[in-house]
Amino acid sequence: MPGEGAGVARVGPNAITQTAAALRAAGGETLARTMFGAAGLAPYLSAPPDEMVAEQEAARLHAAIAAGLPPAQAAAVARDAGRRTGAYILAHRIPKPVQKLLRWLPPRLAAPVLLAAIRRHAWTFAGSGDVTTTAGRRPVLTIARNPLATPGCPWHCAVLETLFRALVAADTHVEETACCATGASACRFVFRRGAPER
Repeated sequence: MPGEGAGVARVGPNAITQTAAALRAAGGETLARTMFGAAGLAPYLSAPPDEMVAEQEAARLHAAIAAGLPPAQAAAVARDAGRRTGAYILAHRIPKPVQKLLRWLPPRLAAPVLLAAIRRHAWTFAGSGDVTTTAGRRPVLTIARNPLATPGCPWHCAVLETLFRALVAADTHVEETACCATGASACRFVFRRGAPER
């Protein structure tokens, strides 16, 4: 069964379960089985993980989607999975009083608070990667040696964007400006407000 083995870096199960939901939404059970099969994770479709999973498993799934689907479709599936993951975090992981406080604070104060919380729980989405954050007018989150990197990291961007739009500012856009999947030493995510820059 997937998930066995001790002493390995782990990430949250949403990296797999929400990706299954996004694949089913995009192409039904056939697409989900094709992609999970390519990643060697077919058992997870009938028995979804409810605990932390080996980061290599999530990485194989994300890589299989990036390699096995046309780029636009792969990015769309990853973004949908990221949005679903962000929604799950909002529904189940961030206490409602904390959410209320963040929404009440002005964005310039809410952003560093949320960034700090994300950094403290970074192991759930970065595994063995090293996460750092920088506050400011344009906050930055960096994941060195990002184990789940795919070109553009649409899953990560969507997770972060969903959280910031719900808790900091509804016009937040997250852009990856460097990526481990294309040779950089770290993935760098920049948070901007207003229309995306071209």
